[in-house]
Amino acid sequence: MKKTDKKAKAYWRENVKYLVILLSIWFAVSYGAGIIFKDALDEIRIGGFKLGFWFAQQGAIYTFVILIFVYVRLMNKLDKKYGYDE
Repeated sequence: MKKTDKKAKAYWRENVKYLVILLSIWFAVSYGAGIIFKDALDEIRIGGFKLGFWFAQQGAIYTFVILIFVYVRLMNKLDKKYGYDE
């Protein structure tokens, strides 16, 4: 196997690891906080709205946008690590 093939496979493996971790966080926030733990979170209010409702309506979206920025930062570091940066 060529050195570039090993490098590309290592790069892809690390990229997939990041994707799985970040999408798991998003799933936990959107499904867990918005659906499973909704009743417990509804005891807390933010801006007059129940926290479970807020996570279902806004929190999952905010979390997704934050995770996009985290992913971009991680990928920029990964690109530099493997020499794929421009």
